Amino acid sequence: MTSVLAAQGLGKKYGKRWALRECTIDIPAGHVVGLVGPNGAGKTTLLKLASGQLEPTTGGITVLSGRPAGGPAQLAKVGFVAQDTPVYAGLSIADHLRLGARLNPGWDAVIARERIARLGLDPAHRAGKLSGGQRAQVALTLGLAKRPELLILDEPVASLDPLARREFLQGLMEATVEHEFSVVLSSHLVSDLERTCDYLIVLVDSRVQIAGETEHLLATHHRLTGPRRDPSRLPADQHIVSARHTDRQSTYIIRTGAPILDPAWTVSRLTLEDLVLAYMDKSTAADRRPTLEVQR
Repeated sequence: MTSVLAAQGLGKKYGKRWALRECTIDIPAGHVVGLVGPNGAGKTTLLKLASGQLEPTTGGITVLSGRPAGGPAQLAKVGFVAQDTPVYAGLSIADHLRLGARLNPGWDAVIARERIARLGLDPAHRAGKLSGGQRAQVALTLGLAKRPELLILDEPVASLDPLARREFLQGLMEATVEHEFSVVLSSHLVSDLERTCDYLIVLVDSRVQIAGETEHLLATHHRLTGPRRDPSRLPADQHIVSARHTDRQSTYIIRTGAPILDPAWTVSRLTLEDLVLAYMDKSTAADRRPTLEVQR
């Protein structure tokens, strides 16, 4: 299957600090990918490497089988909406659409005009007079009208109220169905990912902790609750993600592809939020088994 984004040993260093380390992922085309992690985990760095705004310190990355920003043809394949959904305050919406047409050879003026009309926005209005949600929708319109094969969105709804977030994400999902492109969306709001994403990447401490289709990840992770038990007594095929203990009880979140047959455990499924928080919870690091594999 074609990879929309592939990285091998990818790293980016600013001075003495690693913003991203040993990132190895292979994302198939056709997914809406959720990239999640705490602030400073490396999400924006990964997206800027994928869009060609940064050069790697180590390793390599390809996007749609080419080098990021490796010429006009490659640039035309990728759309990027930054965290602050940048628009020019002094320009009207119509000015933005004309600018988009001038800069993008594959520009689809019909998509742009129809989407602005559907949103109820007046093309004569200046961007500086729009609400945060409206500016985000204009930025998304510019990204969609470019007709990219991959649209990268760096926390585009972080500053929006819940209604504006819902409207933005609904518009994004409708566009992905209609135009069949891939999306990589970073967010620290798991509820956004639950509504939109079918592929998940969790970044913590500048490293990929887990990556894979959300259905597969949820099917292979479980919560075990039962009498207190030392982690060394768990079967070797049960990879511990997190652990909690009281005097009498142990609660583990594990990853395994095998049936759980021990009758001492109460086994329950995880929500996507449970899964993400388990990998983000640093306080459980001492209870983890050796390095977790990245699922593909």
